[in-house]
Amino acid sequence: MMDKEKAGQTTARKPWRFLAAVRQLPAFKVLRFREYRLLWYGQFFTSNGTWMDEVTRGWLIYELTNSAVQLGLVRGVQAVPFLFFSALAGSAADRYSRKTQLLVAQAATGLIYAVTALLIFTGQIRPWHVYVTAFLMAAVQAFQQPARTAMISDLVPPGSLTNAIGLNAMMFNVARSTGPAVAGILIAAFGTGGAYSVQALFFFLATVWTMQLRREQRPSTRVDARTAQRESFGQSIIEGWKFSWKSKTVRAGLFCTMLASLFVAPFMTLLPVFARDILKVGAEGQGMLVTAMGIGALCSAVLIASAGDRLPRGMLMLGSVMLYGFILVIFAASPWFELSLAMMVIAGLCHVHSNALVQTVIQSYSPSEFRGRTTAIFTMNQVLVTVGSMLIGSLALLMGARWAVASMGAIGSLAMIVIFVTMPHARHIR
Repeated sequence: MMDKEKAGQTTARKPWRFLAAVRQLPAFKVLRFREYRLLWYGQFFTSNGTWMDEVTRGWLIYELTNSAVQLGLVRGVQAVPFLFFSALAGSAADRYSRKTQLLVAQAATGLIYAVTALLIFTGQIRPWHVYVTAFLMAAVQAFQQPARTAMISDLVPPGSLTNAIGLNAMMFNVARSTGPAVAGILIAAFGTGGAYSVQALFFFLATVWTMQLRREQRPSTRVDARTAQRESFGQSIIEGWKFSWKSKTVRAGLFCTMLASLFVAPFMTLLPVFARDILKVGAEGQGMLVTAMGIGALCSAVLIASAGDRLPRGMLMLGSVMLYGFILVIFAASPWFELSLAMMVIAGLCHVHSNALVQTVIQSYSPSEFRGRTTAIFTMNQVLVTVGSMLIGSLALLMGARWAVASMGAIGSLAMIVIFVTMPHARHIR
């Protein structure tokens, strides 16, 4: 009897031993910090829920309208709140409790998904519901992202920041693969209502993890706190913009990500054209191209999380975008599917390398009292991706998809060369 009990205890300990072993790996060492670990567990659920929505919302609007145009419109609606609310959200994250802001945002997102599921199950769902909920969800996310991102620097020591952001990127890119797959299975089995129900559950579970975080202890002074409270939101937003411009390091990081978002990242808009009309591989081939980019992105996140603060951030963030644009020129000219797959893997590597390192630079060089606002400016790159998508679509009509992608990629690479030459400080950012 005693032998059986000991065997049961040994079996029960195995998962915990495995988790303890995983935490010792260089990429996962930052998980030894309890507060960051709780935040990361919450992100597991929010990232999967968000990527599930990429599939579920598109499927739902297409079911209701049979219109490819409305597929694009419902995505465009989601960019509007980031334009109008990001600055306000960043200011709120610097003035008030970031934990509370994140909790409210996550709970609100879960509620929006739950209401959408209820409308579907009761047969009351209409196209305008999809647009309204898309707008509301994006508005809530505009408040969620600055709070969550700014909290990372509050929860880990400066020497672990690159590791923490790399691990966040790793989770996000794992969810890029698992979330859509789970959504597809749920839609096939239970319809879009089932998928939205699980998305709501994921956000409520994330809220449970976030609630366990301790009360925030920010390193700001009393004078800073009193000044922040006296400022209006308008003044606070302006001060955040002024700081981001005056700080040469933060300015270089923001320029890097904004130019990449405008000229390089929008090439994904034309991926269906390359898959169907140029490479002749159809929807299955398009899925393989996206998967290839996801593999590269995941490898990049693992490398960043493992290397940590040993990386030369400035050179890598500039070099990654420069290479990203050059890879797109090759991708645009490629007549072979195999070469295109290889270019997508490298594009994924470059995308996460530049994005995660810019986040690290912005957080490292922004004082806690400004971190929410600088992070909010960073999240506005999603608006530029939308603008860039419209631009590359227009160029494709004028000169064809190949030339559109190659031209935009070349401009993105040239922009990084200009920053390298005109902002020498950016090269030496650590």
